[in-house]
Amino acid sequence: MVEIRKAACPLNCWDSCGFQVTIDDGKVVKVEGDPAHPITRGKICGRGRMLEKRTNDSQRLLSPLKKINGEFVEISWEQALDEIAAKFLEIKQTVGTTAVLHSHDYANNGILKNLDQRFFNCYGGVTQVYGSLCWGAGIEAQKWDFGNAYSHGPDDIVNSKNIIIWGRNIARTNMHLYERLLEAKKQGAKLYVIDPLFNATAKQADEFITVKPGMDGILAAGIMKEILRLGLEDRDFIDQATHGFEDLLVLLGSITLEKISEMTEVATEVITQLAHVYSDRPTATFMGLGMQRYENGGNTIRLIDALAAISGNIGIPGGGANYANLQVGQSFAFDELTLPYRKQESRQFSIMKQAEEILKAADPAIEMIVVTCGNPLTQVPDSRIVEQAFSSVPTVVVLEQFMTDTALVADYILPTTTAFEEKDFYYSSMYHHYVNYGPKLVSAPGEAKADLWIWTQLAARLGFGEDFAFTRDEWLRMTLKPLEDSGITLEKLKEQHTMELPVEKVPWHKRKFQTPSGKFEFTSRKGQQKGNDGLLTLAVPDESKWNNPLRAKDFPYQLLTIHPMRSNHSQNYHLLGDNLKLKVEIAVNIAEDKGLVNGDFVRVWNDRGEVKGYISVLVRAHPNTINIDEGIWKRFGGSVNQLTSSRESDNGMGSTLYDCLVNLEKWEFN
Repeated sequence: MVEIRKAACPLNCWDSCGFQVTIDDGKVVKVEGDPAHPITRGKICGRGRMLEKRTNDSQRLLSPLKKINGEFVEISWEQALDEIAAKFLEIKQTVGTTAVLHSHDYANNGILKNLDQRFFNCYGGVTQVYGSLCWGAGIEAQKWDFGNAYSHGPDDIVNSKNIIIWGRNIARTNMHLYERLLEAKKQGAKLYVIDPLFNATAKQADEFITVKPGMDGILAAGIMKEILRLGLEDRDFIDQATHGFEDLLVLLGSITLEKISEMTEVATEVITQLAHVYSDRPTATFMGLGMQRYENGGNTIRLIDALAAISGNIGIPGGGANYANLQVGQSFAFDELTLPYRKQESRQFSIMKQAEEILKAADPAIEMIVVTCGNPLTQVPDSRIVEQAFSSVPTVVVLEQFMTDTALVADYILPTTTAFEEKDFYYSSMYHHYVNYGPKLVSAPGEAKADLWIWTQLAARLGFGEDFAFTRDEWLRMTLKPLEDSGITLEKLKEQHTMELPVEKVPWHKRKFQTPSGKFEFTSRKGQQKGNDGLLTLAVPDESKWNNPLRAKDFPYQLLTIHPMRSNHSQNYHLLGDNLKLKVEIAVNIAEDKGLVNGDFVRVWNDRGEVKGYISVLVRAHPNTINIDEGIWKRFGGSVNQLTSSRESDNGMGSTLYDCLVNLEKWEFN
């Protein structure tokens, strides 16, 4: 019998789409968009459609696996759980619970995926990773400026006179904002795209401004400098609602516009034009998640925030410094779900440097790693060190659906369900503010089990089973408790499938900020509390000719590692066929200098590692720029993180994945 059921996309993505899933004889056969969803309106991307193949693929792991003498063998769940629980107990009794490292990322956006934190807190507290490979530096930056990272509601874009898409290809990563962008253009809004790469979004722009990678903050400083020179600033907002403006004036006075133009490789007249655009309010800025992946990444976002502030585009309809929308996730009862007070010990490793921390850990050393919702051997920078570190630990447990690069180094692999095989609800803290219900649609194949079942079984073996003695509905009700007064209950969510969360659709319109001063802070008191001087700077990427001229001479090309079109990070590459080739996209000047044409086989390298792939020449990329999409598995020529550094961003909360210089040469097949 064929039926069509409403569901939701679990992917950690901007759009958090509503689905209509066709089921035939107990099997998912098609995934399409739900036309009734208020934001996604029936349109979904290929990554969402591919969840059908991910659910049904013959490569899925269907039984618990244990590595014996270097080979994986199938074992029963009872054996796997008993042995893993015994290792947990032994570690707790002998060296302490922080000898366990929990390496977690965001492959699935389900609220109940956070119950792994509850398990480890009830166990006694373990070594956790902090920060983010993706957006962490920018989140921290906006907390320094505003006190939190909030964005305008999706429908507010129709109020914008000018729209700046800065370092973000929304046609690839945020298709429903792209649709609204086109609607706003039809109503007269002007679109400006600032990016090192000419992308699908740039094709729709009234003007495309190419900027040298990593120099976006310097460009923002130049625009501010011109706004002030021309007297176009919003003096009322500056005087009444900001802190530290005098420090900003000193900074902008320390550099000339001509120097800024030289560093950013953007013409002075373009910078002046952008000053007029920003001052022609309301102007909305939509920032991407790549500009902060540099040594100077947090400062970059702070300078763009400052630009939105002095031009008077904060707290007004049609404006905003739109980066993330944390008020969405902050709607739920996370503390009740995760029980942070139960931990007795704790230790933290930076997610970027977890490999180095594993190798040098003492008192206690890391005896066990548990990986959930992630593939660190592909995604964490400096992959060679990551593999070395994970391979050095006595016990590695990976919860997975497929044999990823990380699963290959595991001692135990526990097969987990897909989103269509378990009940949960989903949301995104990046774009819109709706929560989507995802019912269980089909039974899991083989012996695949939900993460929650695994934690419940282990908790029972470790003596805190009562902390997991809830049904899935009870867990979901627990998370929704803060929203009951707003009329959002599990029963209503099940009935409606999508519900709007009570958020501010024009953040900061009351000019009350969550900073120590209660104002927008050009000089951050939170930064000062963290041991920083809190000042904005004119910092540049670490790997640049301005900071490291000798390195730039050996490795003259800037490497970007943007999100792939057909895979959410590393999740789908094995589903795309065995003939995948690593694509090396290069600017025209590199092709001309090296005598390269489309299809040439090349080696890209630096002192951290190398990858080999096939050339694709980008017609309008910024000079000396290379892109290799992130997430590619080793068997397909990746990971590109063999080239990237594990350094942390300036505020310690983000990666420096884009702060990477490389060289390139044509390579002959062996």
